[in-house]
Amino acid sequence: MNFKLLRYFCLAGACLVGMTSVPAQDKPPEKVLRYAFPVAETGFDPAQLSDLYSRIITANIFDALYGYDYLARPAKVRPNVALSMPVISDDFRTYTVKIRPGIFFADDPAFGGKKRELTAYDFAYSYKRIFDPKTKSPLATDLEEEKLIGMDELRRAAEKPGASFNYDKEVEGIRALDRYTIQFKTAETRPRFIYTLADAGVFGAVAREVVEMYGDKIMEHPVGTGPFKLEQWTRSSKMTLVRNPNFREEYYEAEPAAEDTKSMAIYQQMKGRRLPMIDRVEVSIIEEMQPRWLSFLGKDHDLLERLPNAFAYQAIPNNRLAPNLAKRNIGMERVPNPDVTVTYFNMEDPLVGGNTPDKVALRRAIALAYNSEEEIRLPRRNQAIPAQGPIQPTTYGYDPKFKTEMSEFSRARAGALLDMYGYIDRNGDGWRDTPEGKPLVLEYATSPDAASRELNEIWKKNMDAVGLRIEFKTAKWPEQLKAARAGKLMLWGLGYSASSPDGAGALGLGYGPGKGEGNLARFENAEFDRLYQKQQVMPDGPERLAVMRQAVKIMVAYMPYKFSTHRILTDLTQPWLLGYRRHPTAREFWKYVDIDLAKLPK
Repeated sequence: MNFKLLRYFCLAGACLVGMTSVPAQDKPPEKVLRYAFPVAETGFDPAQLSDLYSRIITANIFDALYGYDYLARPAKVRPNVALSMPVISDDFRTYTVKIRPGIFFADDPAFGGKKRELTAYDFAYSYKRIFDPKTKSPLATDLEEEKLIGMDELRRAAEKPGASFNYDKEVEGIRALDRYTIQFKTAETRPRFIYTLADAGVFGAVAREVVEMYGDKIMEHPVGTGPFKLEQWTRSSKMTLVRNPNFREEYYEAEPAAEDTKSMAIYQQMKGRRLPMIDRVEVSIIEEMQPRWLSFLGKDHDLLERLPNAFAYQAIPNNRLAPNLAKRNIGMERVPNPDVTVTYFNMEDPLVGGNTPDKVALRRAIALAYNSEEEIRLPRRNQAIPAQGPIQPTTYGYDPKFKTEMSEFSRARAGALLDMYGYIDRNGDGWRDTPEGKPLVLEYATSPDAASRELNEIWKKNMDAVGLRIEFKTAKWPEQLKAARAGKLMLWGLGYSASSPDGAGALGLGYGPGKGEGNLARFENAEFDRLYQKQQVMPDGPERLAVMRQAVKIMVAYMPYKFSTHRILTDLTQPWLLGYRRHPTAREFWKYVDIDLAKLPK
């Protein structure tokens, strides 16, 4: 007998025994959002994450103090679990936040069967935890840059032999003033600190007892106050999340621009509805492009985020939805993504690293020999634009008119640089050697999917053309990230997406204290660090933009990264998925979408 049918009869029978006058009723069908990630997750502890896809999951499990208006463009910060916007001192050094009472974590054994309310102490603990050396958080450098008073001293004390991090010691930089009030104090002006308070996937509140109960297994046990909770996880395969029964009473509100007709239509349809509107989210990991595309075409998935470039001409010829998809009422969302695709050079690698003239010349030659326009035309199917530096479109500091050597393609210049610094073929085998006469072999880390293989072909073709031998080291993305953090990769290609509307996050790719964390290239340059720190405390305006541009020029000159493209993303939606819009920086979109059960395929 079908199990679901058997379960129904058992429930109906029990109901008839106890209340024979009340007929059994079917449970309403669940609203399920189904889609796929092209890259595997690494885990679900916000403090330990640096990859986009894991942060999408955590952004929907955990709550930050603030978030972003889902429909406002440009991005607009608004209260999330905070009662209102923060009280900010005139010098932008003190931020005081009131938290809404009556917000509860999802139930978990760590709470001993009791409801656990979110408090200011949870946020103080969560931010402090990033400074704990034991956490090994890739976010530590980001928070250290904020100069939260007393936190560096607390971290250094914990780094001493035999010491541990003192979470109970009160410091001026992060203080819970009472149960529902938290205050942050910085040693320097921080005009944009609000963005640090507005990223749930990174700075979401965790409960201390949960972290202490699960210890080293905390990546597997996310417990937050957000709209969803993790129900099932098959690593690198599938994640199932369900509505958090303890989620607060929250309703759809937004402030779309009047001229944004699509957002206005969504708002008129959704305003005032209780969130979240769906019951379950099923996220699969499908690394290969074709199965991901076919799952969407076959109606197995409701959303196709980031249309694979290989199908761009088929799905969006001339960047318009194909007639066959339009007839199916497929929705299309096409936006410039605030990201940058890069290949980093390990600056500590004996072959490509270092800042001596010959090493800088080698990296610049490799960059000049690489044809970004060819990458855009072929593997990316014209779904990208050339990058001139790290700062991403739609973020503060991006200038579409700014041009650098980063986008230049010149085999002649590349060859001249290599010849000038002694990278010539010394044994007649057709490949260039080092100035010392050793084989010159570039090792490029890559992933085992079709999209990566297409990009690898462009790299090999371009390096072959100037006599540089390149070999590819293939591994899954989480393994490559682990090796990159440890400084074990020579070159690796990946993308960086903005986590806030400010372009300084991209400059963090070159910030020395962040090497091995945000700065995977392990680049160190005193003048760059000085400029980076300077612009952090400046108000927005022409002076800050000038400092940011000067920092970009240093990165271009030393070439720790080859910045290739900024991608243009196309998302496709089935007609029964309602309310979807891609936000420039926020990742917690699940609670804002709905499933129209009447339109689901029978």
